[in-house]
Amino acid sequence: MLTLFLILYPAVAAALLLIVKGERVKQVALVAALVELVGAVAAFAQFQPDASSQFGFDYAWINSLGIRFSAGIDGISVLLVLLTGLLVPFIILSTFNRQYDRPALFYALMLFMQAALMGVFTARDGFLFYFFFEVALIPIYFLAAMWGGENRVPVTFKFFVYTIFGSLFMLVALVYLYYQTPVTGGHHSSAIADFYQLKLTPAAQGWVFWAFFIAFAIKMPVFPFHTWQPDTYVESPTPATMLLAGIMLKMGVYGLIRFILPIVPLGVETWGKTAIILSVIGIVYGSIIAIRQRDMKRLIAYSSFSHVGLMAAGVFSQTETGMQGALIQMLAHGVNVVGMFFVADVIFSRTNTRQLDQLGGITRTTPKLTVYFMIMLLGSVALPLTNGFIGEFLLLHGVFTYNHYLGLAAGFTIIFGAVYMLRMFQKSMFGPTSVRTGTFADLTSSESLVFVPLVIMVFWMGIYPQTFLKVTEPAVVNLMKYIGASAVSLK
Repeated sequence: MLTLFLILYPAVAAALLLIVKGERVKQVALVAALVELVGAVAAFAQFQPDASSQFGFDYAWINSLGIRFSAGIDGISVLLVLLTGLLVPFIILSTFNRQYDRPALFYALMLFMQAALMGVFTARDGFLFYFFFEVALIPIYFLAAMWGGENRVPVTFKFFVYTIFGSLFMLVALVYLYYQTPVTGGHHSSAIADFYQLKLTPAAQGWVFWAFFIAFAIKMPVFPFHTWQPDTYVESPTPATMLLAGIMLKMGVYGLIRFILPIVPLGVETWGKTAIILSVIGIVYGSIIAIRQRDMKRLIAYSSFSHVGLMAAGVFSQTETGMQGALIQMLAHGVNVVGMFFVADVIFSRTNTRQLDQLGGITRTTPKLTVYFMIMLLGSVALPLTNGFIGEFLLLHGVFTYNHYLGLAAGFTIIFGAVYMLRMFQKSMFGPTSVRTGTFADLTSSESLVFVPLVIMVFWMGIYPQTFLKVTEPAVVNLMKYIGASAVSLK
Protein backbone atom coordinates (compact mmCIF):
# COMPACT_ATOMS: atom_id res chain seq x y z
CA MET A 1 0.00 0.00 0.00
CA LEU A 2 3.03 2.29 0.25
CA THR A 3 2.99 2.68 -3.54
CA LEU A 4 -0.68 3.69 -3.47
CA PHE A 5 0.13 6.31 -0.85
CA LEU A 6 2.99 7.71 -2.96
CA ILE A 7 0.64 8.13 -5.93
CA LEU A 8 -2.53 9.38 -4.26
CA TYR A 9 -1.16 11.51 -1.43
CA PRO A 10 0.35 14.30 -3.61
CA ALA A 11 -2.87 14.45 -5.66
CA VAL A 12 -4.99 14.81 -2.53
CA ALA A 13 -2.56 17.37 -1.08
CA ALA A 14 -2.73 19.33 -4.35
CA ALA A 15 -6.54 19.45 -4.18
CA LEU A 16 -6.50 20.57 -0.54
CA LEU A 17 -3.86 23.18 -1.30
CA LEU A 18 -6.31 25.05 -3.52
CA ILE A 19 -8.27 26.16 -0.47
CA VAL A 20 -5.23 27.60 1.34
CA LYS A 21 -4.87 31.37 1.16
CA GLY A 22 -1.98 33.82 1.44
CA GLU A 23 1.67 33.17 2.14
CA ARG A 24 0.87 29.98 4.03
CA VAL A 25 0.58 28.20 0.67
CA LYS A 26 4.35 27.84 0.36
CA GLN A 27 4.77 26.36 3.81
CA VAL A 28 1.83 23.95 3.42
CA ALA A 29 3.12 22.81 0.01
CA LEU A 30 6.60 22.25 1.45
CA VAL A 31 5.26 20.21 4.36
CA ALA A 32 3.15 18.11 1.98
CA ALA A 33 6.19 17.45 -0.23
CA LEU A 34 8.34 16.54 2.79
CA VAL A 35 5.76 13.94 3.86
CA GLU A 36 6.00 12.44 0.37
CA LEU A 37 9.78 12.45 0.69
CA VAL A 38 9.51 10.45 3.92
CA GLY A 39 7.37 7.92 2.07
CA ALA A 40 9.86 7.66 -0.82
CA VAL A 41 12.81 7.25 1.57
CA ALA A 42 10.86 4.57 3.46
CA ALA A 43 10.26 2.70 0.21
CA PHE A 44 13.97 2.87 -0.65
CA ALA A 45 15.10 1.85 2.85
CA GLN A 46 12.66 -1.08 3.09
CA PHE A 47 13.18 -2.28 -0.48
CA GLN A 48 14.59 -5.80 -0.65
CA PRO A 49 17.25 -5.88 -3.39
CA ASP A 50 15.86 -8.57 -5.67
CA ALA A 51 14.02 -8.76 -8.98
CA SER A 52 10.52 -8.72 -7.49
CA SER A 53 7.91 -5.96 -7.47
CA GLN A 54 7.25 -4.75 -3.92
CA PHE A 55 4.80 -2.53 -1.99
CA GLY A 56 2.28 -3.19 -4.75
CA PHE A 57 -1.48 -3.04 -5.15
CA ASP A 58 -3.87 -4.35 -7.79
CA TYR A 59 -7.48 -3.23 -8.24
CA ALA A 60 -9.99 -3.55 -11.05
CA TRP A 61 -10.12 -0.35 -13.10
CA ILE A 62 -11.81 -1.02 -16.45
CA ASN A 63 -12.78 -4.57 -15.67
CA SER A 64 -14.61 -5.24 -18.93
CA LEU A 65 -11.33 -4.75 -20.81
CA GLY A 66 -9.04 -6.35 -18.25
CA ILE A 67 -7.32 -3.06 -17.46
CA ARG A 68 -6.10 -2.93 -13.88
CA PHE A 69 -5.12 -0.13 -11.51
CA SER A 70 -1.94 -1.97 -10.60
CA ALA A 71 1.39 -0.58 -9.46
CA GLY A 72 4.47 -1.56 -7.51
CA ILE A 73 8.15 -0.72 -7.03
CA ASP A 74 10.98 -2.88 -8.37
CA GLY A 75 14.72 -2.44 -8.87
CA ILE A 76 14.19 -0.59 -12.15
CA SER A 77 11.88 2.02 -10.64
CA VAL A 78 13.06 2.39 -7.03
CA LEU A 79 15.71 5.07 -7.72
CA LEU A 80 13.23 7.08 -9.78
CA VAL A 81 10.68 6.93 -6.98
CA LEU A 82 13.39 8.20 -4.63
CA LEU A 83 14.35 10.94 -7.11
CA THR A 84 10.73 12.13 -7.49
CA GLY A 85 10.25 12.24 -3.74
CA LEU A 86 13.61 13.91 -3.15
CA LEU A 87 13.57 16.77 -5.63
CA VAL A 88 10.05 18.19 -5.31
CA PRO A 89 10.35 19.57 -1.72
CA PHE A 90 13.60 21.32 -2.57
CA ILE A 91 12.18 22.69 -5.81
CA ILE A 92 9.34 24.12 -3.72
CA LEU A 93 11.83 25.48 -1.16
CA SER A 94 13.73 27.19 -3.98
CA THR A 95 10.68 29.41 -4.58
CA PHE A 96 10.49 30.83 -1.06
CA ASN A 97 12.19 34.08 -2.09
CA ARG A 98 10.02 34.42 -5.23
CA GLN A 99 6.46 35.65 -5.69
CA TYR A 100 4.05 33.95 -8.08
CA ASP A 101 0.50 34.97 -8.98
CA ARG A 102 -2.18 32.49 -7.86
CA PRO A 103 0.29 30.65 -5.60
CA ALA A 104 -2.23 28.00 -4.51
CA LEU A 105 -2.69 26.87 -8.11
CA PHE A 106 1.05 27.10 -8.81
CA TYR A 107 2.03 24.75 -5.97
CA ALA A 108 -0.99 22.48 -6.47
CA LEU A 109 0.12 21.86 -10.05
CA MET A 110 3.60 20.92 -8.83
CA LEU A 111 2.22 18.37 -6.36
CA PHE A 112 -0.22 17.03 -8.94
CA MET A 113 2.67 16.49 -11.33
CA GLN A 114 4.55 14.63 -8.60
CA ALA A 115 1.59 12.27 -8.24
CA ALA A 116 1.54 11.61 -12.00
CA LEU A 117 5.29 10.99 -12.08
CA MET A 118 5.02 8.49 -9.24
CA GLY A 119 2.30 6.76 -11.27
CA VAL A 120 4.52 6.55 -14.35
CA PHE A 121 7.42 5.01 -12.47
CA THR A 122 5.35 2.40 -10.61
CA ALA A 123 2.60 1.38 -13.08
CA ARG A 124 2.40 -2.36 -13.81
CA ASP A 125 -0.38 -2.01 -16.39
CA GLY A 126 0.40 -0.67 -19.86
CA PHE A 127 -2.65 1.58 -20.11
CA LEU A 128 -2.17 2.84 -16.55
CA PHE A 129 1.38 3.79 -17.54
CA TYR A 130 0.00 5.61 -20.58
CA PHE A 131 -2.60 7.37 -18.44
CA PHE A 132 -0.02 8.77 -16.02
CA PHE A 133 2.39 9.48 -18.91
CA GLU A 134 -0.23 11.80 -20.38
CA VAL A 135 -1.48 13.22 -17.07
CA ALA A 136 2.06 14.38 -16.22
CA LEU A 137 1.91 16.65 -19.28
CA ILE A 138 -1.07 18.65 -17.99
CA PRO A 139 0.44 20.41 -14.93
CA ILE A 140 3.74 21.17 -16.64
CA TYR A 141 1.88 22.66 -19.60
CA PHE A 142 -0.08 25.04 -17.37
CA LEU A 143 2.98 25.91 -15.27
CA ALA A 144 4.84 26.93 -18.41
CA ALA A 145 1.87 28.60 -20.13
CA MET A 146 0.69 30.62 -17.12
CA TRP A 147 3.96 31.59 -15.41
CA GLY A 148 6.46 31.42 -18.27
CA GLY A 149 8.32 34.09 -20.19
CA GLU A 150 7.23 36.40 -22.99
CA ASN A 151 7.21 33.68 -25.66
CA ARG A 152 5.49 31.10 -23.47
CA VAL A 153 2.37 30.68 -25.63
CA PRO A 154 3.99 29.49 -28.90
CA VAL A 155 6.70 27.60 -27.02
CA THR A 156 4.32 25.66 -24.78
CA PHE A 157 2.04 24.95 -27.75
CA LYS A 158 4.99 23.42 -29.61
CA PHE A 159 5.89 21.38 -26.53
CA PHE A 160 2.31 20.15 -26.18
CA VAL A 161 1.99 19.18 -29.85
CA TYR A 162 5.33 17.35 -29.85
CA THR A 163 4.57 15.27 -26.78
CA ILE A 164 0.98 14.46 -27.75
CA PHE A 165 2.15 13.45 -31.22
CA GLY A 166 4.69 11.03 -29.75
CA SER A 167 2.24 9.62 -27.23
CA LEU A 168 -0.20 8.67 -29.99
CA PHE A 169 2.41 6.31 -31.42
CA MET A 170 2.77 4.70 -28.01
CA LEU A 171 -1.00 4.33 -27.67
CA VAL A 172 -1.20 2.52 -31.01
CA ALA A 173 1.56 0.15 -29.91
CA LEU A 174 -0.15 -0.53 -26.57
CA VAL A 175 -3.49 -1.28 -28.25
CA TYR A 176 -1.75 -3.67 -30.64
CA LEU A 177 0.06 -5.46 -27.80
CA TYR A 178 -3.18 -5.68 -25.83
CA TYR A 179 -4.90 -7.55 -28.64
CA GLN A 180 -1.96 -9.93 -29.03
CA THR A 181 -2.35 -11.22 -25.47
CA PRO A 182 -4.47 -14.37 -25.02
CA VAL A 183 -8.08 -14.00 -23.91
CA THR A 184 -8.48 -14.89 -20.25
CA GLY A 185 -11.74 -14.46 -18.39
CA GLY A 186 -13.40 -12.99 -21.46
CA HIS A 187 -10.87 -10.26 -22.19
CA HIS A 188 -7.28 -9.59 -23.19
CA SER A 189 -4.63 -8.33 -20.73
CA SER A 190 -2.81 -5.02 -20.55
CA ALA A 191 -0.40 -6.08 -17.79
CA ILE A 192 3.17 -5.16 -18.70
CA ALA A 193 4.32 -8.58 -17.48
CA ASP A 194 1.96 -10.20 -20.01
CA PHE A 195 3.38 -8.04 -22.80
CA TYR A 196 6.79 -9.53 -21.96
CA GLN A 197 5.47 -13.03 -22.78
CA LEU A 198 4.36 -12.15 -26.32
CA LYS A 199 6.13 -13.76 -29.26
CA LEU A 200 5.84 -11.05 -31.89
CA THR A 201 7.07 -11.50 -35.45
CA PRO A 202 10.25 -9.64 -36.47
CA ALA A 203 8.19 -7.28 -38.65
CA ALA A 204 5.80 -6.49 -35.80
CA GLN A 205 8.71 -5.94 -33.41
CA GLY A 206 10.22 -3.45 -35.85
CA TRP A 207 7.24 -1.12 -36.04
CA VAL A 208 6.41 -1.51 -32.32
CA PHE A 209 10.03 -0.54 -31.58
CA TRP A 210 9.66 2.69 -33.54
CA ALA A 211 6.23 3.48 -32.09
CA PHE A 212 7.63 3.31 -28.55
CA PHE A 213 10.97 4.86 -29.45
CA ILE A 214 9.45 7.98 -31.03
CA ALA A 215 7.26 8.55 -27.95
CA PHE A 216 10.15 8.16 -25.52
CA ALA A 217 12.71 9.94 -27.73
CA ILE A 218 10.52 13.06 -27.82
CA LYS A 219 10.06 13.00 -24.06
CA MET A 220 13.79 12.65 -23.21
CA PRO A 221 14.57 14.16 -25.86
CA VAL A 222 16.95 12.41 -28.28
CA PHE A 223 18.26 13.89 -31.53
CA PRO A 224 16.49 14.86 -33.81
CA PHE A 225 13.34 15.00 -31.65
CA HIS A 226 14.77 17.67 -29.34
CA THR A 227 13.78 20.97 -30.93
CA TRP A 228 11.02 21.67 -28.38
CA GLN A 229 13.37 21.37 -25.41
CA PRO A 230 15.70 24.43 -25.25
CA ASP A 231 12.94 27.02 -25.74
CA THR A 232 10.61 25.24 -23.29
CA TYR A 233 13.31 25.07 -20.63
CA VAL A 234 14.18 28.76 -21.07
CA GLU A 235 10.61 30.11 -21.21
CA SER A 236 9.24 28.01 -18.34
CA PRO A 237 9.49 29.34 -14.77
CA THR A 238 12.54 27.82 -13.13
CA PRO A 239 10.60 25.42 -10.83
CA ALA A 240 8.86 24.00 -13.92
CA THR A 241 12.20 23.73 -15.71
CA MET A 242 13.57 21.81 -12.72
CA LEU A 243 10.64 19.40 -12.88
CA LEU A 244 11.10 18.95 -16.63
CA ALA A 245 14.85 18.37 -16.57
CA GLY A 246 15.18 16.79 -13.14
CA ILE A 247 12.37 14.24 -13.31
CA MET A 248 10.09 14.37 -16.35
CA LEU A 249 12.69 13.56 -19.01
CA LYS A 250 13.51 10.40 -17.03
CA MET A 251 10.11 9.04 -18.11
CA GLY A 252 11.57 8.53 -21.58
CA VAL A 253 14.70 6.69 -20.43
CA TYR A 254 12.59 4.60 -18.05
CA GLY A 255 10.24 3.74 -20.92
CA LEU A 256 13.15 2.40 -22.99
CA ILE A 257 14.08 0.02 -20.18
CA ARG A 258 10.55 -0.96 -19.15
CA PHE A 259 8.99 -1.44 -22.59
CA ILE A 260 11.32 -1.53 -25.58
CA LEU A 261 14.11 -3.86 -24.47
CA PRO A 262 12.03 -6.69 -22.96
CA ILE A 263 9.03 -6.53 -25.33
CA VAL A 264 10.76 -6.20 -28.73
CA PRO A 265 14.29 -7.65 -28.36
CA LEU A 266 14.49 -8.45 -32.09
CA GLY A 267 13.43 -4.88 -32.86
CA VAL A 268 16.29 -3.70 -30.67
CA GLU A 269 18.72 -6.00 -32.49
CA THR A 270 17.61 -4.54 -35.81
CA TRP A 271 17.23 -0.87 -34.91
CA GLY A 272 19.19 -0.49 -31.67
CA LYS A 273 22.35 0.63 -33.42
CA THR A 274 20.40 3.36 -35.22
CA ALA A 275 19.06 4.53 -31.87
CA ILE A 276 22.57 4.58 -30.36
CA ILE A 277 23.93 6.55 -33.33
CA LEU A 278 21.15 9.13 -32.93
CA SER A 279 21.91 9.31 -29.20
CA VAL A 280 25.64 9.80 -29.77
CA ILE A 281 24.95 12.49 -32.38
CA GLY A 282 22.86 14.22 -29.73
CA ILE A 283 25.68 13.96 -27.20
CA VAL A 284 28.19 15.69 -29.47
CA TYR A 285 25.72 18.13 -31.04
CA GLY A 286 24.26 19.20 -27.68
CA SER A 287 27.72 19.74 -26.23
CA ILE A 288 28.92 21.86 -29.14
CA ILE A 289 25.78 24.01 -29.06
CA ALA A 290 26.16 24.40 -25.28
CA ILE A 291 29.69 25.77 -25.73
CA ARG A 292 28.32 28.53 -27.94
CA GLN A 293 25.51 29.63 -25.59
CA ARG A 294 25.46 32.99 -23.82
CA ASP A 295 22.29 32.40 -21.76
CA MET A 296 22.97 30.29 -18.64
CA LYS A 297 19.60 28.57 -18.69
CA ARG A 298 19.85 27.65 -22.37
CA LEU A 299 23.39 26.37 -21.83
CA ILE A 300 22.20 24.06 -19.04
CA ALA A 301 19.30 22.93 -21.25
CA TYR A 302 21.67 21.79 -24.00
CA SER A 303 23.89 20.19 -21.38
CA SER A 304 20.90 18.17 -20.18
CA PHE A 305 20.11 17.18 -23.78
CA SER A 306 23.66 15.91 -24.19
CA HIS A 307 23.61 13.92 -20.94
CA VAL A 308 20.30 12.22 -21.70
CA GLY A 309 21.71 11.11 -25.04
CA LEU A 310 24.39 9.20 -23.16
CA MET A 311 21.76 7.55 -20.96
CA ALA A 312 19.81 6.39 -24.02
CA ALA A 313 22.99 5.07 -25.64
CA GLY A 314 23.82 3.14 -22.46
CA VAL A 315 20.38 1.52 -22.42
CA PHE A 316 20.65 0.41 -26.05
CA SER A 317 24.12 -1.00 -25.47
CA GLN A 318 22.23 -3.92 -23.86
CA THR A 319 24.93 -4.44 -21.26
CA GLU A 320 24.55 -4.70 -17.51
CA THR A 321 27.00 -1.84 -16.97
CA GLY A 322 25.14 0.36 -19.45
CA MET A 323 21.81 -0.39 -17.78
CA GLN A 324 23.18 0.17 -14.28
CA GLY A 325 24.80 3.37 -15.49
CA ALA A 326 21.52 4.65 -16.93
CA LEU A 327 19.63 4.00 -13.68
CA ILE A 328 22.14 5.64 -11.36
CA GLN A 329 22.81 8.47 -13.82
CA MET A 330 19.11 9.33 -13.89
CA LEU A 331 19.33 9.93 -10.16
CA ALA A 332 22.63 11.81 -10.40
CA HIS A 333 21.54 13.94 -13.35
CA GLY A 334 18.31 14.89 -11.59
CA VAL A 335 20.26 16.14 -8.58
CA ASN A 336 22.85 18.00 -10.64
CA VAL A 337 20.56 19.65 -13.16
CA VAL A 338 18.21 20.94 -10.44
CA GLY A 339 21.22 22.41 -8.66
CA MET A 340 22.51 24.06 -11.83
CA PHE A 341 19.15 25.54 -12.77
CA PHE A 342 18.81 26.89 -9.23
CA VAL A 343 22.21 28.57 -9.54
CA ALA A 344 20.99 30.25 -12.73
CA ASP A 345 17.79 31.29 -10.97
CA VAL A 346 19.67 32.77 -8.00
CA ILE A 347 21.88 34.81 -10.33
CA PHE A 348 18.89 35.98 -12.39
CA SER A 349 16.94 37.02 -9.28
CA ARG A 350 19.76 39.39 -8.27
CA THR A 351 20.88 40.69 -11.67
CA ASN A 352 17.79 40.29 -13.87
CA THR A 353 19.94 38.68 -16.55
CA ARG A 354 21.33 35.26 -17.46
CA GLN A 355 23.63 36.57 -20.20
CA LEU A 356 27.21 35.57 -19.43
CA ASP A 357 28.68 38.70 -21.04
CA GLN A 358 26.73 40.85 -18.56
CA LEU A 359 27.96 38.99 -15.48
CA GLY A 360 31.32 38.61 -13.74
CA GLY A 361 33.01 39.06 -10.38
CA ILE A 362 30.20 37.42 -8.42
CA THR A 363 32.56 35.26 -6.40
CA ARG A 364 34.02 38.33 -4.65
CA THR A 365 30.98 38.68 -2.41
CA THR A 366 29.44 35.18 -2.49
CA PRO A 367 31.55 32.50 -0.77
CA LYS A 368 28.55 30.22 -0.19
CA LEU A 369 27.20 30.45 -3.74
CA THR A 370 30.70 29.96 -5.15
CA VAL A 371 31.24 26.72 -3.22
CA TYR A 372 27.81 25.27 -4.02
CA PHE A 373 28.03 26.30 -7.66
CA MET A 374 31.42 24.63 -8.03
CA ILE A 375 30.29 21.40 -6.33
CA MET A 376 27.22 21.09 -8.58
CA LEU A 377 29.40 21.89 -11.59
CA LEU A 378 31.95 19.20 -10.69
CA GLY A 379 29.18 16.66 -10.35
CA SER A 380 27.89 17.66 -13.78
CA VAL A 381 31.31 17.22 -15.43
CA ALA A 382 31.75 13.80 -13.78
CA LEU A 383 34.75 14.50 -11.57
CA PRO A 384 35.80 11.35 -9.67
CA LEU A 385 34.24 11.11 -6.19
CA THR A 386 31.14 12.98 -7.39
CA ASN A 387 27.84 11.46 -8.42
CA GLY A 388 28.23 12.16 -12.14
CA PHE A 389 31.40 10.08 -12.41
CA ILE A 390 29.84 6.74 -11.49
CA GLY A 391 27.00 6.92 -13.99
CA GLU A 392 29.08 8.27 -16.87
CA PHE A 393 31.83 5.69 -16.32
CA LEU A 394 29.33 2.82 -16.42
CA LEU A 395 27.48 4.29 -19.41
CA LEU A 396 30.65 4.85 -21.43
CA HIS A 397 31.85 1.35 -20.55
CA GLY A 398 28.57 -0.08 -21.81
CA VAL A 399 28.63 1.89 -25.08
CA PHE A 400 32.34 1.10 -25.62
CA THR A 401 31.63 -2.60 -25.08
CA TYR A 402 28.87 -2.41 -27.69
CA ASN A 403 30.98 -0.53 -30.24
CA HIS A 404 34.44 0.94 -29.70
CA TYR A 405 33.97 3.82 -32.15
CA LEU A 406 30.61 4.85 -30.74
CA GLY A 407 32.11 4.61 -27.24
CA LEU A 408 34.95 6.94 -28.22
CA ALA A 409 32.53 9.43 -29.78
CA ALA A 410 30.32 9.35 -26.68
CA GLY A 411 33.40 9.95 -24.54
CA PHE A 412 33.65 13.48 -25.91
CA THR A 413 30.83 14.36 -23.52
CA ILE A 414 33.40 14.50 -20.70
CA ILE A 415 35.72 16.89 -22.55
CA PHE A 416 33.00 19.11 -23.96
CA GLY A 417 31.15 19.11 -20.64
CA ALA A 418 34.20 20.46 -18.84
CA VAL A 419 34.62 23.16 -21.50
CA TYR A 420 31.12 24.62 -21.38
CA MET A 421 30.60 24.25 -17.64
CA LEU A 422 33.94 25.77 -16.63
CA ARG A 423 33.44 28.53 -19.20
CA MET A 424 30.07 29.34 -17.64
CA PHE A 425 31.62 29.43 -14.17
CA GLN A 426 34.50 31.62 -15.30
CA LYS A 427 32.30 34.09 -17.19
CA SER A 428 29.77 34.48 -14.39
CA MET A 429 31.85 34.21 -11.22
CA PHE A 430 35.36 35.52 -12.04
CA GLY A 431 36.73 38.65 -13.65
CA PRO A 432 35.69 42.24 -12.97
CA THR A 433 32.25 43.00 -11.62
CA SER A 434 29.69 44.48 -13.97
CA VAL A 435 26.97 47.04 -13.37
CA ARG A 436 24.58 44.23 -12.55
CA THR A 437 26.89 42.28 -10.20
CA GLY A 438 28.48 45.09 -8.20
CA THR A 439 26.12 44.66 -5.23
CA PHE A 440 25.48 40.94 -5.56
CA ALA A 441 24.30 39.39 -2.27
CA ASP A 442 25.20 35.89 -1.12
CA LEU A 443 22.69 33.09 -0.55
CA THR A 444 19.87 33.43 1.95
CA SER A 445 19.16 30.72 4.51
CA SER A 446 16.35 29.14 2.48
CA GLU A 447 18.51 29.15 -0.66
CA SER A 448 21.35 27.44 1.19
CA LEU A 449 18.94 24.80 2.46
CA VAL A 450 18.13 23.88 -1.14
CA PHE A 451 21.78 23.24 -1.93
CA VAL A 452 22.71 21.29 1.21
CA PRO A 453 20.82 18.02 0.43
CA LEU A 454 21.89 18.22 -3.23
CA VAL A 455 25.54 18.55 -2.22
CA ILE A 456 25.16 15.62 0.18
CA MET A 457 23.82 13.49 -2.68
CA VAL A 458 26.69 14.58 -4.96
CA PHE A 459 29.30 13.21 -2.56
CA TRP A 460 27.28 10.28 -1.18
CA MET A 461 26.72 8.84 -4.66
CA GLY A 462 30.29 9.59 -5.70
CA ILE A 463 32.03 8.13 -2.65
CA TYR A 464 29.70 5.22 -1.84
CA PRO A 465 27.65 4.40 -4.97
CA GLN A 466 27.07 0.85 -3.77
CA THR A 467 24.20 2.20 -1.63
CA PHE A 468 22.26 2.61 -4.86
CA LEU A 469 23.87 0.09 -7.22
CA LYS A 470 23.17 -2.88 -4.95
CA VAL A 471 19.46 -2.03 -4.98
CA THR A 472 19.17 -2.03 -8.77
CA GLU A 473 21.63 -4.82 -9.64
CA PRO A 474 19.38 -7.90 -9.16
CA ALA A 475 16.61 -6.41 -11.30
CA VAL A 476 19.09 -5.40 -14.02
CA VAL A 477 20.70 -8.84 -14.09
CA ASN A 478 17.30 -10.52 -14.26
CA LEU A 479 16.14 -8.19 -17.04
CA MET A 480 19.25 -8.76 -19.14
CA LYS A 481 18.94 -12.54 -18.79
CA TYR A 482 15.30 -12.35 -19.83
CA ILE A 483 16.08 -10.17 -22.85
CA GLY A 484 18.83 -12.54 -23.98
CA ALA A 485 16.68 -15.63 -23.57
CA SER A 486 13.71 -14.00 -25.29
CA ALA A 487 15.77 -12.92 -28.29
CA VAL A 488 17.18 -16.45 -28.69
CA SER A 489 13.73 -18.09 -28.47
CA LEU A 490 12.31 -15.81 -31.16
CA LYS A 491 15.03 -16.54 -33.73
